[in-house]
Amino acid sequence: MRTAFITGITGQDGSYLAEFLLFKGYQVHGLIRRASTFNTRRIDHLFQDPHVDGKRLTLHYGDMSDSSRLTTLLATIQPDEIYHLAAQSHVRVSFDEPEHTGDVTGLSTTRILEAIRLVSSESKFYQASSSEMFGASPPPQNELTPFYPRSPYGASKVFSYWMTRNYREAYGMFATNGILFNHESPRRGETFVTRKITRAAARIKLGMQDKLFLGNLDAVRDWGYAPEYVEAMWLMLQADEPDDFVVATGVAATVKDFLQASFESVGLDYGKYVEFDSVYERPTEVDALVGDPTKVQTKTGWRHEVTSMELATKMTHADLESCRNPTFNDSHVWRY
Repeated sequence: MRTAFITGITGQDGSYLAEFLLFKGYQVHGLIRRASTFNTRRIDHLFQDPHVDGKRLTLHYGDMSDSSRLTTLLATIQPDEIYHLAAQSHVRVSFDEPEHTGDVTGLSTTRILEAIRLVSSESKFYQASSSEMFGASPPPQNELTPFYPRSPYGASKVFSYWMTRNYREAYGMFATNGILFNHESPRRGETFVTRKITRAAARIKLGMQDKLFLGNLDAVRDWGYAPEYVEAMWLMLQADEPDDFVVATGVAATVKDFLQASFESVGLDYGKYVEFDSVYERPTEVDALVGDPTKVQTKTGWRHEVTSMELATKMTHADLESCRNPTFNDSHVWRY
């Protein structure tokens, strides 16, 4: 039985990845932050009573700012695979909290890489890199496209990317960067624009909300389905050699396209409900991110299936169910 360690296990990607690895028969360990309120909603359906023999999911309290805790955990667990997903991941918020973002999103990668070098050198390491690293570089973006980040978040991810490559080249570690373009799901946080749109469409349809306020509707993005993207993470660590991979659909869509598909899926005209608010604009905008997934498709066999417009419909209908039934949890059939 292989063992995996996931930072950011309570996030969108972490919850799907934990679900997928359990499906694959792994023993899964996850890092969670201590809080006065429960923050495990996305993985509650995976919970296993710690008093029952044979449980395969174990959660550990810790923080990405605490290198000694990371080192102790890795020394104890000795995981076969490490997936580093934890970050301050909201791009707009990173402008308000640049120092915090640099620490949690950037330096945390150095802390865990150093812990691996010291006590768990045989572990395979996955770094969650981001299309936001490309920023102002024109699409389509691939593994050779120059980085030009336009936010503290993007800059922090560039730092993490290069630290991962440095440890790979300096110490021979199996350290891989997955440069994932926008990937969404019903588990996406409600402050992210896609989920904000689909949740509003559902609530307006049910008479629970009147208006939706948004920023730039002309930004172009490459949206995929998060469960399919965590499968790509796993496939990268099954490769013979560590490498860096862009994961994307290769299809462009604007925020307006996503907005229209979401509202039309529940029979609404978004123009009657959506208003502009400059507070949601970034100080420096990223106009277009569209990835070229040729390398990951060729070297790992990964393929996406869900299109951005199908994703908008899927998320909106899930939000309808969630509004009607607060205990609703989306499901996914795993492929690999």
